Amino acid sequence: MTGRATPHLPSQGAELGTAAPFYPRLGDLARDTARDGRIGVVVALPRTGTTTYHLRPPGGGDEWSAPVDGTTLQPVPAQVTHITPAKRDVVYDHRAQQGALPVIVHYEDGGTSEAVLVLTPGQLELYAYQVGRIIELREKARGGTA
Repeated sequence: MTGRATPHLPSQGAELGTAAPFYPRLGDLARDTARDGRIGVVVALPRTGTTTYHLRPPGGGDEWSAPVDGTTLQPVPAQVTHITPAKRDVVYDHRAQQGALPVIVHYEDGGTSEAVLVLTPGQLELYAYQVGRIIELREKARGGTA
């Protein structure tokens, strides 16, 4: 999750933990575990006299129902679009023989969260080479001598 409410998950906020029950609202995306994880948009809520949520595939199609208690429904988190380095220093743990690079995870809804990219010595060497290669390609594109 992005740590903030998303446009397609208005009922999920930063204050909710992973154990909080999910009570979808109109327009939320929900994954229905009773339908093999099928994803749908909530198009009707349970009311007095009705005992189900109604969902429809995001692109349209046949509706289906889910129980009023919402136990088969799960929120659909926003997808990650990209990850960028955070403006904080890296750390190397010599005991674990791992490097840690603080990063910012960016989501399709515009939200972000902080994380850490943990790298083994082999991965550190590989990425050092790859970053050096990116710098060479940048210089070449600028008309440099790389």
